[in-house]
Amino acid sequence: MLSEHKRAAHVSRVYQDPEMGTSPRLTIEENLSLALLRGQSRGLRKAVNEKRRESFRLALAPLGLGLEDRLTAPVGTLSGGQRQGLALVMATISKPSLLLLDEHIATLDPKAGQTVLGLTTMIVEREKMTTLMVTHDMALALRYGNRLIMMHKGKIILDLNQEQKSGLTVSDLVNWFEQVSGESFADDSMLLRAKLNNT
Repeated sequence: MLSEHKRAAHVSRVYQDPEMGTSPRLTIEENLSLALLRGQSRGLRKAVNEKRRESFRLALAPLGLGLEDRLTAPVGTLSGGQRQGLALVMATISKPSLLLLDEHIATLDPKAGQTVLGLTTMIVEREKMTTLMVTHDMALALRYGNRLIMMHKGKIILDLNQEQKSGLTVSDLVNWFEQVSGESFADDSMLLRAKLNNT
């Protein structure tokens, strides 16, 4: 088994809070340099050169957030959606073996959340990246990914492949949860979120 610091070179994560995955006092290009060199020996050479700068522009341009023209801007000046878009590029720029999305749109407003989800889908599909998305939003769980795993009290209570989950509704998942767990589903906020996502 690999040690923790060696495993870190193969696994990337986008946090729920946009501020956790980025450094506010560093510029966009400095943040990207740190991400690019994660798990590698860094030495004392310059972190940013023109070749890297151009690769950063190319990585940021598909986001459509204008960040490719603001490489020297401090990350602390970005909006939450821009910062989460940057965090997504940072997490994927070194092409990890596994990408972990830890409720990565939960703190964003609906418009920014949809933008970041679209960017996530684009990057994951383009890079063919194995991804684990954690979410409490059942509508998102049904809409994204090719496998759905529901957990309760630390145990897997439902494991569906793409075919099995197609056509299911949030109500179906709630009913399934109640049957398997033997408990009532008590989190109305998830149901409200699902209803808002479908309107």
